[in-house]
Amino acid sequence: METINTVTIDYQHYLTATEIAAIEHEASIMETREAAGIEALKVVQEHRGWVSDDSLFAISDLLTMPVAQLEGVATFYNLIYRQPVGQYVIHLCDSIACHLTGLDLVLAAIKQHLAIDYGQTTPDGKFTLLSNACLGGCDKAPVMMIGTEHYAHLTPTSVVELLQQLAAKGDAHG
Repeated sequence: METINTVTIDYQHYLTATEIAAIEHEASIMETREAAGIEALKVVQEHRGWVSDDSLFAISDLLTMPVAQLEGVATFYNLIYRQPVGQYVIHLCDSIACHLTGLDLVLAAIKQHLAIDYGQTTPDGKFTLLSNACLGGCDKAPVMMIGTEHYAHLTPTSVVELLQQLAAKGDAHG
């Protein structure tokens, strides 16, 4: 069990029964409990929206793995969020193919429409804008990902229309 400033994070009191069951399932199909680290982070993020320090320590306790090792996993993967993010996290591809096909204009449209920059979240908590080195859609550039959905052949007009549609959805998760 890990401690921070003499505060103990006991996974049994911090994580929900649903989170514990899902993490234990992942650990049961891995060669070692530590190998379930990334899946455990994804489980907690799915339920809480992001992985707080307390969540990280609770997962570490549950999987009996060093916190530093789990933090290394969490910070390596750009789809694990270590700070609060908006309801819709926009991953805008920053590859050369996207740059050659109008990324700068799409990015400018997003920034103007949402009034945020990379790494920022809109004041209403609806959108967070992040760059991504490559989303694997070079033949459909420029591309972005929101949730698990990929959007291709973006233009300044199409991206603003999409953001308007998502904003109008209310509290539905995308």
